[in-house]
Amino acid sequence: MSKKVYCVAQFLPKEGKLNELFKVLQSLEPNTIREDGCLQYIVTRHIQTPFAEGDSYPIAFNEIWADNEAFEAHCQRDEIKQFFEQQCIADDGLVAKWNVCIYTDEPIDFDAPKLS
Repeated sequence: MSKKVYCVAQFLPKEGKLNELFKVLQSLEPNTIREDGCLQYIVTRHIQTPFAEGDSYPIAFNEIWADNEAFEAHCQRDEIKQFFEQQCIADDGLVAKWNVCIYTDEPIDFDAPKLS
């Protein structure tokens, strides 16, 4: 059974702060990629195309973690907690809104073999 978890963390920057926020988020990549259990961690910008017209915040991290424990450990790192405190929660931060969601690729009733 797959233990991987997938995280999409979206950010809506405050007016005029898109490029500054993107750079701050890019600065989180090098240390995070070094974490045990981090399989992918890349910050991306929304682009316009007539083939993908859904609602979205303009910046999103696309993350893949080996398991939920690795994701939760990442969330407790000082650098990550400081980002949310300084940029998302603080009145003078760069983020107006954020949305962090985690997903699994496992069906609810998947009958995965048990390995001993």
